[in-house]
Amino acid sequence: MQSADRPVIDARDVRKTYELGEIAVRALRGVSFEVQRGEFVAIMGASGSGKSTLMHILGCLDVPTEGTYLLNGRDVRGVDEDDLSDLRNRHIGFVFQSFNLIPRTRAVANVELPLTYAGLSRAERRRRAMTALASVGLTDRTDHQPSELSGGQQQRVALARALVTNPAMILADEPTGNLDSHSTAEVLAIFERLSAQGRTIVLITHESEVAAHAGRVIRLRDGRIVADEPSDRGRATEAAR
Repeated sequence: MQSADRPVIDARDVRKTYELGEIAVRALRGVSFEVQRGEFVAIMGASGSGKSTLMHILGCLDVPTEGTYLLNGRDVRGVDEDDLSDLRNRHIGFVFQSFNLIPRTRAVANVELPLTYAGLSRAERRRRAMTALASVGLTDRTDHQPSELSGGQQQRVALARALVTNPAMILADEPTGNLDSHSTAEVLAIFERLSAQGRTIVLITHESEVAAHAGRVIRLRDGRIVADEPSDRGRATEAAR
């Protein structure tokens, strides 16, 4: 059950250390922040800043060495792999730079995939997939295979797949990295629209012009947060209220 007043993300002094032989690599050095329901947050950082490590922890693909990470109120530490997988599937919709669509499979079937093990009827799976595709403007591409779609259209199918389970948040890792400027603008416009509808979005990027579409920007350097502030768009939204 989702609580409107509980943060989707609650990271408290999160630290991650990797042991490489006798060398300890401290990828995260005490990261603390919250993301409230409906926020659109960009996490920025150069290579080696810790943003990929943080993304893996936020996505329940890894767990902190120290500190606490609560996803939608659930502490991920101490959760076994099966339960962690279930937590990912129920609470997070992933969007990756490389789309990760199944080749030679229609768009609607790609979008249905996360619902396969949810115990839903075939008709209900199809209805939800069609609704998700409509939300990203692809009602006319439902029967197309990935090879028949442009890069921007493939990423929109991936976004529909992320939305189809109605997750607590969308976690997007460099979602425009393989797109041209026109497709980038289309995908970012969808993120903005979803945010305006109350979706929680966390976007990982190294591009400031992409991060500017979020309402808030968190900047990492050497495993620490060095800035956490509203973007120009976020300030304009607040001023308009």
